[in-house]
Amino acid sequence: MKPGLSLKLSQHLTLTPQLQQSIRLLQMSTVELEQEVEKYLQENPFLERADGDEAPPLPDPGLAAIVPATPAAVEPMPDAAPDSLEAGDDRASDDADYVRDSWTDVDGGSRNGSSDDDPLSFQRAATATLREHLLAQLGPTTLSQRDRALVALLIDALDDDGYLTTSLEEIATLAPEELEIAPEEWRAALSLLQNFDPVGVGARSPAECLRLQLLALPATTPARELSLKLVDQHLPLLAARDYARLKRLLRCDDDALRQVQSLIRSLDPRPGACHAATDAHYVIPDVIVTKVRGVWTARLNEAAIPKLRLHQLYASLMRRSRDAASAPMAGQLQEAKWLIKNVHQRFETILRVAQAIVERQRHYFDHGEVAMRPLVLREIADILGLHESTISRVTTQKYMLTPRGTLELKYFFGSFVSTDTGGAASATAIRALIRQLIAAESPKSPLTDSRLAELLGAQGIIVARRTIAKYRESLQIPPVNLRKSI
Repeated sequence: MKPGLSLKLSQHLTLTPQLQQSIRLLQMSTVELEQEVEKYLQENPFLERADGDEAPPLPDPGLAAIVPATPAAVEPMPDAAPDSLEAGDDRASDDADYVRDSWTDVDGGSRNGSSDDDPLSFQRAATATLREHLLAQLGPTTLSQRDRALVALLIDALDDDGYLTTSLEEIATLAPEELEIAPEEWRAALSLLQNFDPVGVGARSPAECLRLQLLALPATTPARELSLKLVDQHLPLLAARDYARLKRLLRCDDDALRQVQSLIRSLDPRPGACHAATDAHYVIPDVIVTKVRGVWTARLNEAAIPKLRLHQLYASLMRRSRDAASAPMAGQLQEAKWLIKNVHQRFETILRVAQAIVERQRHYFDHGEVAMRPLVLREIADILGLHESTISRVTTQKYMLTPRGTLELKYFFGSFVSTDTGGAASATAIRALIRQLIAAESPKSPLTDSRLAELLGAQGIIVARRTIAKYRESLQIPPVNLRKSI
């Protein structure tokens, strides 16, 4: 074929720079938006903050920096052990899982952790790392330089929980051969390390960690000797909640076993965790939900809205300029106008979506999770005349401050199951019902998944046993055999 020229007429959609910027701002979180606005303020002379300050005004302390309380991550039960704990050949693994994961309070924190009721809990200075804490104790000792070096090597081998996960033989291979360090010296160095604070540091297993803490207790502590025997020989059985076998092996009654269990659970299976660096992630709610005259209403959080305006002096000079060289400045002026408009439009869209969610989930705000109704993105999109992808952008990383906590907008959407009356029940409501039923069960005779399915069926919610198991696992509730108590 010979080359030639031809004309073709076609139509296609093109995203203008203004529309691209609007979409980009819409999908940003409040923190990312503030960073983007700050970048524009530094690069564009036609933009300034409305209050004239370099930083946005500080919001009310109760609204400015709030940790999101996501109900999807439900608090673990006080006496719950992980689902993976089962008696069998993998007892060492069960031992570690039980000890490391089951010592939590109702709020999900360590039993030795600080209380949220402490008004200074968010103002404490950064604590020393575990390594720094241990080296500070090593300094005043009267050990020889050689022994100090050995203990320091062991300190460097500890993990964040204070466990020595590397064997002494492997650590010995890291030392120079010409030093000729005997195995007895390594064991002596480990023994010295295990006498440091916190008690239990340097342990090579959860059982050894608990044993060190029990040995540090006074000899007159009730159930101490029986607890040492259980930790040394039968900790996997405690993890598996095999109380009948424990009573037979320990030759004790229910009261004694309860005392042993209480003492062991008072110990700290992560002695080094209190020195671990923890980063707190805060969010600024975009919307605040309050009840006004009996009606739940959403309003924007003024603290989250960047206060922007055009620099009037520069803008007036630009309008009077006729110089061709000022064309780039004209582009910056137009860009500033677009940013102000798009930021306003972003928060207007968020408010519309939030209000639509509040209107459809008003029973949730009145009665809690059990009253959550099924809701999908398409429903809100059809009501507001927006595209479903726009609703998805609006509800991602946008938060709503409510009397029931700070929630992501996407929390109000989810799957559902049909009821025997032809309606539908939200998965969130079903999980809440499961949690209520399990909270009210008898510790000596906990409810099985099949029994939970029957109880929900009696309320008109038809749910398969496998679905119950899936919801229960998402709530971090262990199976029936691990919920049984003495």
